[in-house]
Amino acid sequence: MKLKRIHEMEAYIHSRGTVSIDELCEHFDVSKNTVRRDLDKIIQGGNVKKVYGGVVSLDIDQLQPYEKRDTKYDKQKSLIGKYAASLIEEGDLVFIDSGTTTRHIAKYLNPDMSLTIVTNNLDVINAVSEYPNYRIFVIGNTFKAATRSFVNVEDQGFFERINITKAFMAASALSVERGVTNSDMLEYEIKHQIVNKTPRNFLLVDNSKFDRAALQTYASIDTFEGIITDVPPTEKYIEYCEAHGVTLYYPTEK
Repeated sequence: MKLKRIHEMEAYIHSRGTVSIDELCEHFDVSKNTVRRDLDKIIQGGNVKKVYGGVVSLDIDQLQPYEKRDTKYDKQKSLIGKYAASLIEEGDLVFIDSGTTTRHIAKYLNPDMSLTIVTNNLDVINAVSEYPNYRIFVIGNTFKAATRSFVNVEDQGFFERINITKAFMAASALSVERGVTNSDMLEYEIKHQIVNKTPRNFLLVDNSKFDRAALQTYASIDTFEGIITDVPPTEKYIEYCEAHGVTLYYPTEK
């Protein structure tokens, strides 16, 4: 019970940015002494700092408006998406995640291939909707404009029935300590279920996502067969990937 409360309290802090001790007492219905003890544990993790009267979240990549995220690192994201598209083969059943990097995959796909796409990414749906050899399955029954994605899967049996060959995933951030994290709580279940079901997962992230953390961890780094990024990360990540059999790809413009 205590451990669960601590995890929930940390998530609450990250979701708010700055939280007072009084607010934590009220929200979790515990005393100030209990909150202070829990905060001592949370602060040891390095992502939360004490301030006067409360705490503040550190190094958390809060979800920014889609338009702002979409234009940032656009050239790098396009190269990453192009390389990811080159890994998709005739007859594949692929999942393309929502995100401003994964959306670039669609513009580099071969329209003459026979392909099945499962996605919750509106931009991908629009881009391939007229390809005659493509079958498209949309996952999620609620549209979220802030991420241009569909969320909320009521039929949990879908994840058991579907047989995806490759998944191309997005993330708000990743770190060796916290794993692969995402800022949007509504997208968590889809991401988590997909990577646990799919035999070949690829993570698409630009260099700004490394050594950061967002609200929720949906997978460990070693869940992925490969990470497609724009420049080599620090030695810590190179060593981790080598030790865990994760291939790092650095596509370049030709």
